[in-house]
Amino acid sequence: MADLSTPSSKTAPAQPQDPLLRAAVDTERHVARLGWDQPPRLFALVRTGLLREREPSLTPQLQQADDGGYTAVEQEGLPPTSDLESLLGRVAWPEDVEGVALAIERIVVPPEAERDLPEDPDAAAGQLAAHPDRKDVRLLAACLRDGRSICLLRQRDHDSDDAVAVGQDIAPGLTHALAMTLRD
Repeated sequence: MADLSTPSSKTAPAQPQDPLLRAAVDTERHVARLGWDQPPRLFALVRTGLLREREPSLTPQLQQADDGGYTAVEQEGLPPTSDLESLLGRVAWPEDVEGVALAIERIVVPPEAERDLPEDPDAAAGQLAAHPDRKDVRLLAACLRDGRSICLLRQRDHDSDDAVAVGQDIAPGLTHALAMTLRD
């Protein structure tokens, strides 16, 4: 897990100015309202102005949205999988989708907890889940076709204070995998 005290990580601002950060913060808050223990959730990021133009019926829901910003459109019906990399490897987007966001929950443990794990993956997962120093986190990673990316991290034990860490290098492997779904 990234050290949340480093300069590359900060707390999410209340009203971010950057359109990608604003979309990521809004999407993370949307996911957070439904609580914990959710499956992965995938979102297309579409220019709000384009969405308003193509789907006029959504205009009432987009009243507060900036046409130059992004609106997250959830992709429902994701197949359940423990192999997120394989799932993302099969995802492709039409050109109107300028970005993608993914919310996932993970268990984070100190490095020493990963020593001497059983070879059986289920037994190892059980041992890590039962570790007394485990932290439950929700990660929202978002990226755009132009290469920009951002990650937000919320810890379950800090959920009530709405503290969310923000950084570009929190989950570089995940943002890279998401960026690959946007390649032509």
